[in-house]
Formats: sequence, C-alpha cells, structure tokens
Amino acid sequence: DIDHLNLRVQKELVEWLNWLKADIGFDGWRFDFAKGYSADVAKIYIDRSEPSFAVAEIWTSLAYGGDGKPNLNQDQHRQELVNWVDKVGGKGPATTFDFTTKGILNVAVEGELWRLRGTDGKAPGMIGWWPAKAVTFVDNHDTGSTQHMWPFPSDRVMQGYAYILTHPGTPCIFYDHFFDWGLKEEIDRLVSVRTRHGIHSESKLQIIEADADLYLAEIDGKVIVKLGPRYDVGNLIPAGFKVAAHGNDYAVW
Repeated sequence: DIDHLNLRVQKELVEWLNWLKADIGFDGWRFDFAKGYSADVAKIYIDRSEPSFAVAEIWTSLAYGGDGKPNLNQDQHRQELVNWVDKVGGKGPATTFDFTTKGILNVAVEGELWRLRGTDGKAPGMIGWWPAKAVTFVDNHDTGSTQHMWPFPSDRVMQGYAYILTHPGTPCIFYDHFFDWGLKEEIDRLVSVRTRHGIHSESKLQIIEADADLYLAEIDGKVIVKLGPRYDVGNLIPAGFKVAAHGNDYAVW
C-alpha cells in the first residue's frame, strides 16, 4: 500500500510523473482505483505535473432494485463522478470514466432501450450532466477481457459503440474489441462519422425516441443514431439524411 498523505511519497510520485512526461513523452494519466485515495491527493498530482489529460477510475455499484436491475434514477452514482472532478478542478484536465453510462447501457441493449432517456429527458449517465468530463466506454480490461467482471452483452457490443461514438463525452475503444474481435472495420466507420461531422465531448444531444425496442437520437443536428431491432423508422428520419454505418440492430445516418 502507498500512503498518499505522506509528503515524501507525494514529492517522489510528482517527480516520477514529470519524468514520464518530459523524458518519456507521456502526456496523460489514468488514475487506477481512484476511490482508494482522496480527490485532494489526485489534485496534487495533476496540478504539479500538468498533464494534457487525466482520467480517473471510480468504479462503484449502481443502485439496484428488487428485480436485480439498475434503478432508472442513477443520480447518486453519477453525482459521485461529478464530485470527484469538482474537487480535483473542473477547469483542469481531469475527467472520469462514465461507469454510470456503462452500467445502464449493459442492460438497455437487452430490450430495455427506454432506459437511455433519463427522467429529465437527457442521457441518464454522466454524459447527461457533464459530458465534457465523461469518458465513455463499452468494456475495459476489468469488466471484459479475461477478467469478465461486468461484461457488455457480447452479441450487442456494436450497439454500445454506436451509442458512445455518436454521443457527447470522450469515447474510449477497448483494445480487445478493436483488434481481437474482428470489429475494427465497423468501429472505424463509426469513428469516421464522428470525425467527419465534428461530434465532440460537448455536442448537443436530442433524444427523439426511447422505447423497449428503439432508441433514436440526433446529435448536433448532423448525425442520427438508431439502436434496437425496430426496423421501420423512416418516418422519424428527416429528409436529407443517408445511412453512413449500420450493423446488427443499429444504424447511423
């Protein structure tokens, strides 16, 4: 265990971070198990090393109901993520992984896409509150891969990517999905759509429909994404939009 309150530990870790930055060329930090030490300590490391980007892993349990599924309201969960960024410094480079969105998406793609519209009509994860500070993901080395601790439904992974790669927040692509699962080309197409239309972490999201079998949203008035098995949505797509990417139960115009 490391005593992060020890001033010598802080000093030597800051020196190490600055060495990684100046001599090795790293320009961003990932704070593993960030709930294991205070945000005040993380702020010291960020302020004294000045990375261009920093992301924290704050993995806590969602609120679950008696049916074993997440409650519709996950405000307390995403508030914890927001609080961490606030304490570290909202104007700086600090962000957090959007575990709230991950948890909701896991369940939503299993025929409960209504979950993707919060009670306020916005996205129900951290991206609905502070998208500029939310790093979205489908799986990571803990949740998926060999550890398999909280995996995304494997047959619906591309629905997850269709969501995070068209939505606000900073999307993160999992190595395994890109290189080992044979999804590189499909993911690349979605990345191209995001890049071509300038979708960014603070893009404007308008949720058009969120039912059990259909989620439809428009981003920045430029991109429309559909998740779910419902096929006939032509009457909901404005004139001029053409399909740019599609796959199993998802499409992007």
